[in-house]
Amino acid sequence: IVKTANDVLAKKRPVVVPQQKGVCCGDRPQLLSFAGSAYVKITEGCNNCCSFCAIPLIRGHLRSRPVADIVSEVKQLVLGGTKEINLIGQDLASYGCGTDDDVLQNGKNGFQQNASSLLYDLLAELSKIDGQFWIRLLYIHPDHFNADILSLMQKDKRILPYFDIPFQSASDSIIKAMNRKGTFKQYVSLIETIRSALPEASIRTTFLTGFPGETDEDAQKTFEFLETIKPDWSGCFAYSREEDTPAYSFKGRVAKKIAESRASKLEQKQATITAERLKSRVGKIYSVLVEEIIQNNDGSDDGLAIGRAWFEAPDVDGNVVIRYDLDDAHAVSNIVPGNVVSVKALASSELDIDGVYCAD
Repeated sequence: IVKTANDVLAKKRPVVVPQQKGVCCGDRPQLLSFAGSAYVKITEGCNNCCSFCAIPLIRGHLRSRPVADIVSEVKQLVLGGTKEINLIGQDLASYGCGTDDDVLQNGKNGFQQNASSLLYDLLAELSKIDGQFWIRLLYIHPDHFNADILSLMQKDKRILPYFDIPFQSASDSIIKAMNRKGTFKQYVSLIETIRSALPEASIRTTFLTGFPGETDEDAQKTFEFLETIKPDWSGCFAYSREEDTPAYSFKGRVAKKIAESRASKLEQKQATITAERLKSRVGKIYSVLVEEIIQNNDGSDDGLAIGRAWFEAPDVDGNVVIRYDLDDAHAVSNIVPGNVVSVKALASSELDIDGVYCAD
């Protein structure tokens, strides 16, 4: 702390590197999102070293929690009534990597065996837990994705076919400059593989526009990629320089207005795609996790609630508006934050679905 304070006073940019190996576990505070939903961290840090990202500097190399520890935490959450388990980390696809002997029960010195197979092993263990709950994977690096997890999702519907895959760019030259391994064709093939195995899959991604050296042609390639894969959701951000990252000193800086304009173009296209995706869901019945009862200023209830279906992640995606009859005792008793109820989609907007409660 003293060193960091001195760095600040000396007008230096302090970089705090974690001293503790592994991932904090045991008696740690539960990471809760909304009622019935919880975040469970399975990794900390990152080994990818993308040229634009400071996470490895701040969080350190990737470390993984032991399978048994994660399983124990999830069991406790499920026993406590949690209906949605969101597995989080800077790169879930690399789960299993670490330098400690006790990363996994069969851990060895150095980095572990193929990371994707270990993510499969973790999901297989979580699949053995009894109960009705969702398992959602948040943030899977596209360069490490292994299709072996798709078969698990086919077998256990509780492991949601929701994929948060940050492609960042679809220009081969920019991908390389970002210190990533994929290509336009490989990334398209990845989405095709996912949808071939799981046609109902929901895809979320992120794009970073205005990376140093990005030309109009590069930006157009990313736009074409968006049009090709048609993700259900995406976030678009203009590049911002991070000190101490390789990209900070790259030549070919793109003007902020141009970067923002490119991001806006992607956002506008995504809005159209998302609206089309949601429209295709109208008329169908979905299990929806209730998050909130909408109340008037005087505390009265008009029979409206907010929730999320399986294809909507907490905090970042759209919602489902649930309409129900206040004279229906069954509906009133079931529509409680943290409960999962059946909802028929009646209409959709650019981001949300309007539905009505259906008795099971």
